[in-house]
Amino acid sequence: MWSPDRRALLGLGLLGLAGCGFTPAYGPGGPAAGLQGAFRLDDPTDKNGFDFVERMEERLGKSGAERYELTYAIATKVSGVGQRRDNTITRYNIVGTIDWGVVDIASGRRLTGGTATNFTAYSATGSTVAGLAAEEDANYRLMRILADQIVTRLTATAGSWHA
Repeated sequence: MWSPDRRALLGLGLLGLAGCGFTPAYGPGGPAAGLQGAFRLDDPTDKNGFDFVERMEERLGKSGAERYELTYAIATKVSGVGQRRDNTITRYNIVGTIDWGVVDIASGRRLTGGTATNFTAYSATGSTVAGLAAEEDANYRLMRILADQIVTRLTATAGSWHA
């Protein structure tokens, strides 16, 4: 029985993408190629801000030739979602929202922006120290998720505002 060669199928797929005008976002001439190191982020004011900026710099590089300023406002809300019969809460959700915007530094014009929202959860069934560590870890994961959402949006829309 005949089975197609995976490399041949991959090659045909890549040819198909090239034929439809597909350009890798970070490839030469790609819409997001100039985003690396081009952002100045507001200085963080708390732990969530530090975690958010850290992830943004991992994804977009540290600022170098700053052309854009990324402003942001972080809000989180913790709510108990698991209760025992004695009304002690065993699980918490943290919902995070970041309102963000990109401004062209040279012109002062707002280029894009939006709101990123997501959530994480943690268990509070252990000791107080374990609960605090779990909460800190959940906030850290949440800031990374929200930063990744923003970078994905920047990458997807860079061609419409990035020169």
